[in-house]
Amino acid sequence: MTTERNSQSPATPALAEATEEGYQRGLNPRTIQMIAIGGAIGTGLFWGSGGAIEKSGPALILCYVAAGLAIFVVMRALGELLTYRPVSGSFAEYAHEFLGAFAGFVTGWTYWAVWVVTCMAEITVAGHYVNYWWPAIPVWLTALVVLGVLFVVNLISVKMFGEGEFWFSTIKVTAIVVMIVIGIAVLIHPFGHVQHPSVTNLWSEGGMFPHGFGQALLSLQIVLFAYAGVELVGVTAGEAADPRRTLRRAINSLPLRIGLFYIGSLVVIMSVSSWRAFHSGASPFVVVFEQIGIPGAAGIINFVLLTAALSSCNSGIYSTGRMVRSLSMRGEAPEALGRLSKRRVPYVGIVLSAALMVIGVIINVISPDKAFNYITSVSTVGMIVVWSMILLCHMAYRAKVRRGELPAGDYRLPGAPLTSGLALIFLGLVVVLLFFSVDGRTALTVGAVWAVLVCAGYPIVNRLTRRPVPVS
Repeated sequence: MTTERNSQSPATPALAEATEEGYQRGLNPRTIQMIAIGGAIGTGLFWGSGGAIEKSGPALILCYVAAGLAIFVVMRALGELLTYRPVSGSFAEYAHEFLGAFAGFVTGWTYWAVWVVTCMAEITVAGHYVNYWWPAIPVWLTALVVLGVLFVVNLISVKMFGEGEFWFSTIKVTAIVVMIVIGIAVLIHPFGHVQHPSVTNLWSEGGMFPHGFGQALLSLQIVLFAYAGVELVGVTAGEAADPRRTLRRAINSLPLRIGLFYIGSLVVIMSVSSWRAFHSGASPFVVVFEQIGIPGAAGIINFVLLTAALSSCNSGIYSTGRMVRSLSMRGEAPEALGRLSKRRVPYVGIVLSAALMVIGVIINVISPDKAFNYITSVSTVGMIVVWSMILLCHMAYRAKVRRGELPAGDYRLPGAPLTSGLALIFLGLVVVLLFFSVDGRTALTVGAVWAVLVCAGYPIVNRLTRRPVPVS
């Protein structure tokens, strides 16, 4: 376990509850469960699925199933690692332990960058949702206000973050369940202005693959972006009460969440209305409720979608601050970035992250129409790297267990290492598919630039933190 090397803030009354990393266990099981349930329900599903449906039709459902299976493998692998050693900088800590110092450096900074970029996407769509009521308000202005408010919330305390995320997630989950129930009611007894609601809409308008199998595969980029955030429960390990039991329960609920909130909602949406009614730039959830004709329903759903964007950005600010501090504690970031406030919040890391998220505001000023596609494609590449590192760490951990170097836990990934290998192949396939789209090639180009920066930055950071670069 890495020891805290930074000077800490003066003691507070709650210091007795502080962990070895200096945090407080301010996230109770109720909060962790709701973060796990609603943490990944955000922009990719609510906003990005409109363009994905337009490109791939009902085949998008199958893409969510395939990607969901791969993500479940990643999360079970992460769960096994968390049971072995629950720490706040989980992915980077495990990469450092099992794959070497450079892998830990790459994983930590890449995950940090992913969430910085993801928050840019979330504040982007927050501006679009506000435009539903007030079209005259510039998207960049809403993005700036949202970022400022959530920045302040995260500076106050981890409990404030947790309570905010609990209610954000509660609103999202409740809304999706209500939408599914209303959608099923429309299918059973049609009402409103919907034209021919029926499950046959899933295959009657050109089949499950109306644009071909290849085009459906290309939608995997936005599908994986929709799942970004499921791994957030790993970052909460350092501040969760009874982390081994709480995190295990959260990960075990993942199949239910994927089946209900992702696949279930898409099946209902494309059954209530033809997939041809959905397009990029408009949330399919809002479109469906407008067609049903329930008074004020579209506005209510739009509010829920705004809540989802705020929730995801809130999680992003939280996770980036913790990851930067974890890097600082291992000597892979400047010492100043590891400082805690009197409330045990990594305020310097949060300030750095929020400052860079302002780039998302600038992108919205320069190219508001393309901002979301640019940002999500870049974020997907980084998240694939992080998820792949989790799988590689798990494979290395299992190898040590087999050799008797580490004790075997009672929470395991079924079918490993075959399942983890198949998940790695799936993630590699998505990277290859990025070459076949303009946004994907942009993401790969940015990813290549990021790889150069990380490789160049590794020896520089080690020199600045006075730690020699490991020979092996």
